[in-house]
Amino acid sequence: MSYDIAVIGGGVVGCAVVRDLSGFGLSVVLVESRGDIGDATSKANTAILHTGFDAVPGSLESTMVARGYELLSDYAKVTGIPVEHTGALLVAWDEDQRAVLPKLQDKAVKNGYQKCEIVDADEVYRRVPDLGPGALGGLTVPDESIICPWTTPLAYATEAKARGVEFRLNTFVESVDVGAESTTLRTSTGDITTRWVINAAGLGGDVIDRMLGYDRFTIVPRRGELFVFDKLTRPMANTIVLPVPTEKGKGVLISPTIFGNVMLGPTSENLVDRTDTSTSEEGFAFLLDKGAALMPTLIAEEVTASYAGLRASTEHSDFVVDIDSAQRYLLLGGIRSTGLTASMALAEHARHLLAESGVALVERADLPAPPQMPNIGEAFPRPYQRADLIEADSEYGQIVCFCERVTRGEIRDALTSPLPPCDVDGLRRRTRALMGRCQGFFCGAEIDELMRAGGGDHE
Repeated sequence: MSYDIAVIGGGVVGCAVVRDLSGFGLSVVLVESRGDIGDATSKANTAILHTGFDAVPGSLESTMVARGYELLSDYAKVTGIPVEHTGALLVAWDEDQRAVLPKLQDKAVKNGYQKCEIVDADEVYRRVPDLGPGALGGLTVPDESIICPWTTPLAYATEAKARGVEFRLNTFVESVDVGAESTTLRTSTGDITTRWVINAAGLGGDVIDRMLGYDRFTIVPRRGELFVFDKLTRPMANTIVLPVPTEKGKGVLISPTIFGNVMLGPTSENLVDRTDTSTSEEGFAFLLDKGAALMPTLIAEEVTASYAGLRASTEHSDFVVDIDSAQRYLLLGGIRSTGLTASMALAEHARHLLAESGVALVERADLPAPPQMPNIGEAFPRPYQRADLIEADSEYGQIVCFCERVTRGEIRDALTSPLPPCDVDGLRRRTRALMGRCQGFFCGAEIDELMRAGGGDHE
């Protein structure tokens, strides 16, 4: 089959792009090397919905993050993606850092964000009493928020699939042949013919770019390791606690999560292996040291989980976005951790670039309603708490994963959804099952049985 547009990469940006383009009279296919969407960089990040206050003013990233914050906030309300408006507080721990706060406030204003305020040490400790000693002041960012990093790309993809987008998972792009009128992607599951190619391949973006004849950036996988603390620690961090950024990066933060935990991290380590998401003894030691200074009471609590993600860092300070109209090729490369926030804006930007290059965009009149995503956040009633759901379907009252209060009905829904999980990790991202204190020790066998039964009644 031939398509109008093939999008390579099933992360949050690629899924946002196919969702956007599926609103027009185009045939669209998404090509993803893994067995699930959102299964690489998109699944392991700090899950912050950024205002863009600290982006480089005038950069594409600044524009996309500010616009993306607006678009994704609205989309989350429509689809039920969990979002909590926790605000954030940058904390200065020495005089040099305190001297930077006015510059960061000015930077926020240049980025169009006017609400940052400089506060003294007393206000810092009033807001976050459990902080370690020595804070000298801070900068507030009232609109920074936390969001579910897993439900977001799943919502995009679910809507795109309902609109007719084809998903080619477990499909590796091995080579690309560009012809006069169309391009052929030689893949592990057969050839795909398309008029336009959009490269949103994340960690593999530079590889795909070279297949199209370019050599303009190189991805360096940057590993970030994080700790996730038990839910009992949540009162210690009801706002995002950010470090004052340095030339080396944004540093280690403490943040509440949408799932009711507290997160500490990330580390920042450049690697060679683009698949190495293992955690390390050195990373653990670094986080323990940083955490002991930032919030010693937190470090004394139980760690529920640790994980590592890889960010697609490049030699450029901005997103690498470019279009080649003659070759019918659009690059969305070097999208770093702000890509979650910027995803819908990048999709909108991609659409505008395509229109300027002559792609006919005729809006469809037959679009289905946006999906209603399952709530896996703690800020809103979960299924086990909703008498109306349980009365209509008793399986929403049958808890399988007691640590995370995941019901049999939620697992069934995930397994029978338009884009069901291909493995246990995918089920975790859709339901939170197996993510709690016992890490599946209690519920693992029953969940495995449910997965093998495909979500149906196996009794």
